[in-house]
Amino acid sequence: MKTLIGLSLLLFLTNCSVHSVKIGKKCTTADADGSFEKSFIWFVDKDTARTFDNKINKSNCKKNT
Repeated sequence: MKTLIGLSLLLFLTNCSVHSVKIGKKCTTADADGSFEKSFIWFVDKDTARTFDNKINKSNCKKNT
């Protein structure tokens, strides 16, 4: 059991080196048909983390309601 937990933690920590976690209510902009994505937890690729806040943010949630 300890081995299984250790391997799971290793896999999780390895995945964290490629992604970052953004926490908080954020939404995408609405499409032409009015659909959008809303979440409190976002897993973001570190390469696109700089532009993430410009595209997906809290102000979009107010626009979509």
